[in-house]
Amino acid sequence: MSAHVGFLLENYPIWWSLAVGHQYSSLGTQPILCGSIPGLVPKQLRFCRNYVEIMPSVAEGVKIGIQECQHQFRGRRWNCTTVNDNLAIFGPVLDKATRESAFVHAIASAGVAFAVTRACAEGSATICGCDTRHKGPPGEGWKWGGCSEDVEFGSMVSREFADARENRPDARSAMNRHNNEAGRMSLNDNMFLKCKCHGLSGSCEVKTCWWSQPDFRVIGDYMKDKYDSASEMVVEKHKESRGWVETLRPKYNYFKPPTERDLVYYESSPNFCDPNPETGSFGTRDRICNLTSHGIDGCDLLCCGRGHNTRTEKRKEKCHCIFHWCCYVSCQECVRDYDVHTCK
Repeated sequence: MSAHVGFLLENYPIWWSLAVGHQYSSLGTQPILCGSIPGLVPKQLRFCRNYVEIMPSVAEGVKIGIQECQHQFRGRRWNCTTVNDNLAIFGPVLDKATRESAFVHAIASAGVAFAVTRACAEGSATICGCDTRHKGPPGEGWKWGGCSEDVEFGSMVSREFADARENRPDARSAMNRHNNEAGRMSLNDNMFLKCKCHGLSGSCEVKTCWWSQPDFRVIGDYMKDKYDSASEMVVEKHKESRGWVETLRPKYNYFKPPTERDLVYYESSPNFCDPNPETGSFGTRDRICNLTSHGIDGCDLLCCGRGHNTRTEKRKEKCHCIFHWCCYVSCQECVRDYDVHTCK
C-alpha cells in the first residue's frame, strides 16, 4: 500500500463500504457483525453493538446517498463514480477538502438519517417508532393520525455514528462535521404534512395527517443547490489548552457568511477532464454528452474541448399504441435510429 493510500484510509469513512459489494448484499440474510465492519472507531463500534438492529438501515442510508449523488452528478465531469473492491469507495477524490467532498459527506449523512427514520416509522426496528412529540393542535378539517416520522431519532443516529470519527482538532474534521450536519438539517427543512381522506366513496369528510419525509430526490435536489452555492473557507490555527486547533472562516468577507445549512470547503477541485490516479479523476473520455446543451453536460464542456464522436444506435420501442375497451393497450414494436455522442 502506498503512503498516499495509507493516509487516505486513515482519514476516510471506510465504513461506507458497508453500502456496496458483498457486504451490502448479505445484509438481509446475515446478522451484522460489528467487529467485521472496516474502519470503525471505538465509539462507532459501541454504537453498532448497542443499536445493531438499525445497522442495516445505516448501510441502506449510505447506499441511497451514493445513488442520489450519482443521479445529481450524472451529467458532470465528476459523476460520483465508486471504485470496486476498494475500502475507499470513492478513491482519492475525497482526500481533498473540495466541494465534491462536501456534497458526498452531506448526502451520505442525510441518507443515513432518512433511512433510519423511515425504518422506524415502518416498524422494522423495536428501539424506535413514530414521532409523538411534534404534533401541536390539529388544523381546520383535519386531525392527527398515521405515523409521523421521527426525524430527530434518525438524525441522532446519523450524528452519533457518522460524526464519531470527526473528532480531530483539524480543519478537515471541522469541515466534515459542518457538512454532515447540513445534510441532516435538509431533512428537517423539507418535512411536510401528509394527509389521507376518510369518508364514504373517498369523500374527505375527515382528514388524518402526519409528518412525513419527502422523497429523497427532493433532498438530493436541495443539496445539489447547496453544492452549487458552497462557501469557500480558509483554515486558521489557534493555540488552546489542548494544543493547536484548526478552524474555518469564510475566504471572502464581501459574501454572506455560510449558515449551518450551507456546504463549506477549502480546497479547489481538479478539473476531472483527464484520468489522474492521484486525484481519483477518471477523465471524461467515452462519456455520453448532450450535443444540444450549453451546460456542463454538453459536448463542449463535458469533453473539455477535445471534441466528440457520434455513432448511430438502433433501439426497439413501443409504438402505434391503441387503447381497447375495456381495458387493455396493444402496441407494435418499432426500431428507431438514435445518434449517440461520446467524448473523444
